[in-house]
Amino acid sequence: MIVWVASFPRSGNTFFRILLHRLYQVPTYVVYDVDGVADQIGTDLMDFRPRPGTFDQLRTSSEVFFIKTHRQRSDPLVSERDRAICLVRDGRDCVVSWARLRTAHHVDQPDYETLFAAEARAIITRQSGGTAHWGQNVLSWRQSTAPDPIWIRYDDLIVDPLDTVRAAVAATDNAERHHDAAAGLPALAPRARRRPSGATRLRLHRSHCHRLVRRVTWSP
Repeated sequence: MIVWVASFPRSGNTFFRILLHRLYQVPTYVVYDVDGVADQIGTDLMDFRPRPGTFDQLRTSSEVFFIKTHRQRSDPLVSERDRAICLVRDGRDCVVSWARLRTAHHVDQPDYETLFAAEARAIITRQSGGTAHWGQNVLSWRQSTAPDPIWIRYDDLIVDPLDTVRAAVAATDNAERHHDAAAGLPALAPRARRRPSGATRLRLHRSHCHRLVRRVTWSP
């Protein structure tokens, strides 16, 4: 069985995978040939492993395979019957965070603000590629057919990580397959989420991204 851990970049996917492994001792996988995050921080934190078979083989297995993807729901590797846990974060915060990451090597350059703005604009307006822009990505999962995705707000994941992950796993009807190891974890104090500066958010608020945020609003 495949459970996709889906999100637009910079929405808490890595944090979720780390918690998933720490709570239930399960490995995680990625849809990609290479896990760039695991290459940077190591494989142990989230027990990243190469996929042990084809997607069809994993799909028909009695085991549960949690697979990260930043791609849209229309990705041909995703089957209509696959379950998905979708992490969603305010699109403006995603754009700022991703643009900062992608321009970090230019931070000391005098034209950094210009480079950052160009990168943010490209992320907001991109129409193609597996990830597309924030609105396309989130809507593709929002408009998917049964089984409905399990939605996790980034805010909830940061404030109450353990219970948020537990609830998501329980909603996939797989909680009984995994032993909850929370008793062996250090206490996680509630955290306030980091937000971009007011000036940066105001510029994005008035952008195309803000209109997409309004389209993908749902009731708690």
